[in-house]
Amino acid sequence: MRTSSTSRSRQARRHTARAAVAGVAVCAALITGCGSDGGSDEAGGDGRITLRIGTFGSFGYDDKTGAKLYAEYEKAHPNIKIVESNVADGQKYWDTLKLRLSRNSGLADIQALEVGYVAEATGPAMADKWVDLGTTGGADLGAYLDWKVKQATTADGKVIGLGTDIGPMAICYNKELFAKAKLPTDRAAVGALWQGDWAKFLETGRTYRKAAPSGTSFHDSASGLFNAVVSSEAVQYADTKGELDYENSPGVRKAWETAVAAAQGGLTAKLRQFDEKGTWNAAFKNSTFATVACPSWMTGIIKDQAGAGNQGKWDIAAPPVAGNWGGSFLAVPKSGKHAKEAAELAAWLTAPAQHAKVFGVNGNIPSTKDTLSSTAVQDAKLPYFGDTPVGRIYSEAAAGITPAPISRWDGQVKTFLTDNGILDIEQRGTDPAKAWENVKKLIEDKIEQ
Repeated sequence: MRTSSTSRSRQARRHTARAAVAGVAVCAALITGCGSDGGSDEAGGDGRITLRIGTFGSFGYDDKTGAKLYAEYEKAHPNIKIVESNVADGQKYWDTLKLRLSRNSGLADIQALEVGYVAEATGPAMADKWVDLGTTGGADLGAYLDWKVKQATTADGKVIGLGTDIGPMAICYNKELFAKAKLPTDRAAVGALWQGDWAKFLETGRTYRKAAPSGTSFHDSASGLFNAVVSSEAVQYADTKGELDYENSPGVRKAWETAVAAAQGGLTAKLRQFDEKGTWNAAFKNSTFATVACPSWMTGIIKDQAGAGNQGKWDIAAPPVAGNWGGSFLAVPKSGKHAKEAAELAAWLTAPAQHAKVFGVNGNIPSTKDTLSSTAVQDAKLPYFGDTPVGRIYSEAAAGITPAPISRWDGQVKTFLTDNGILDIEQRGTDPAKAWENVKKLIEDKIEQ
């Protein structure tokens, strides 16, 4: 529901506009018009089919910094041209996608879905808007992790999304900044600093702060820390029945308290991850923070944003507690003109062979069983991270993943808690109790339960 409370502060209303379903203005801001992203068409007069794919973050398919999968597919299918539209902010991507689904227009032929929103996508309001990829013949559902398939399955058994990656957790750290702060730089020794306890991670941050290089912070973002902590908890936003119950969640409470302690303790750079201005991206390049919570897909972002000048400075250590942050799917809207061809492309992009290629370039840990256990992944190293055994670190972390129950509101609630709660505490000094109440009001106002 979209009603607003007149008693809410101007500050809360400003953030509400940022986090809530945005409408036409957001469409224009994201992809230069609602219609320009969607709808297959013929490219010129040569009869080639243009397939459009909508993504967010870093999927690693592209021909510029990714695994060049689009070029490979186009070479094998001369009648196909692939055009990707990418948005950095996953929440805004989802808000726009929901609007387009409600209007049944402006949709790409393939739409990426993040795990925080997949329960809503498979729910009664949206389930019939997607092609059942379990019946199109192109995908081997048995190749994927069982729990990954289950997450994208509707109540009546339709599989609306094929798994791209999962998000086993680690901590990425800047070795140069650690050395200057008189902290160990060996990844085993770094992991031992905080092994088993997020409180030890904060304590390491306090130690860093005592000798921190001028202009740097221990961690990038309290919101990112919140997401990392909650991802390591068995109970997150939903109860065992998949119903939203964030207020009573011990995982949410622990993540909130940890993030608040980091924000109030001056341990973060007070950044909003994936901000539209690119401030967070620039901070990677300028080495203004020493650690970032690092699910496997974050390694590709570090590579792209920290840039060649920082190659070899970043390493990867075990997290305080294992967890899974993120992971996505590719789905095909029924309304596309070329749904058959789109389903074939989605199946190919998410097949084990392509999973391995993406991991080798971008670090996205596969969601297919054999790829996850293959030597190609187990022994993999990413050039940007030097001799770091990236494959071993993340595959070992993946083995310990037990997915938490999810509700159809997880993604939206996460955004309210971070962008409208934690970020206000971090950047504006809002009292944590007041920030929590502001979030509760937003959720009551914006989410129908």
